[in-house]
Amino acid sequence: MKLHYYPETDSLYIELKHEPGAEVHEVAEGLNVDIDAAGNVVGFDIDQASTRLDLSTLETIALPLKTTRAA
Repeated sequence: MKLHYYPETDSLYIELKHEPGAEVHEVAEGLNVDIDAAGNVVGFDIDQASTRLDLSTLETIALPLKTTRAA
């Protein structure tokens, strides 16, 4: 899973799988879900992320992580 923040559009993309999306569903205003050809969720796109979320911290709880990276 990867988090991508794009300051030029103030959007946050949460990539669950590194697969191309085949379609997009808007599930709420400013929240889009990318679906692959098999119908699986591959990511979430959040518009106006800095006004909807606290982007200053990231916390994980009990995730079975093998590695962590910050870019």
